[in-house]
Amino acid sequence: MYPKGNLEILASHGALEAILKEPVGEPKGAALVCHPHPLGGGTMHNKVVYRAAAGLVEAGMVTLRFNFRGVGASTGAHDDGSGEKQDVKDALDYLTENYPRQPQILAGFSFGSRVGAEVALDDERVRRLISIGTPVDKYDFSFLKRCRKPILFVHGDDDEFGAVKNLEEIVERVEAIDKQLIVFENCGHFFDEHLNELKAAVRDWTLARQK
Repeated sequence: MYPKGNLEILASHGALEAILKEPVGEPKGAALVCHPHPLGGGTMHNKVVYRAAAGLVEAGMVTLRFNFRGVGASTGAHDDGSGEKQDVKDALDYLTENYPRQPQILAGFSFGSRVGAEVALDDERVRRLISIGTPVDKYDFSFLKRCRKPILFVHGDDDEFGAVKNLEEIVERVEAIDKQLIVFENCGHFFDEHLNELKAAVRDWTLARQK
């Protein structure tokens, strides 16, 4: 069993279990990280989510990761992505209330990228997006075409849920001028053997956009 988080966020169904990490020194922004599919065992303790969050903290971001409804100590029940979008909004509200002057980044892994990116696209508080292990073969990501915010895609060339060529087609259609796709070789969906590279990619991309 994983330990309980150190924070509860008010949500429409009760509360979301979450963990908040603050960087050393003055924060450069606030970040939210969304985890993979709950029915596949996804939680905020997922190793990819943990590494992405660590990279954001190293980049100077106050970083929040949380369990979607029905996961861990979060109340409610899984809602096939619909209710989870409200969870994302509730988590962003927490960051806004507690760090009101900080520009926000949303990062999501797998299912978390699908749910999180759709919310972030139309939320003016979110300035940048990071999509990790984007499952383009499982979900419709055509909505990303109208994304004009800076966006980073991090992917493995052997990802079981998203062929690189299909992701490249999505990236090509994204309207944002500042868009980047990083693909790791000999890498599957869960970034085994590439977790440190993943953390570094998230950190470096975030740091570069603070200048």
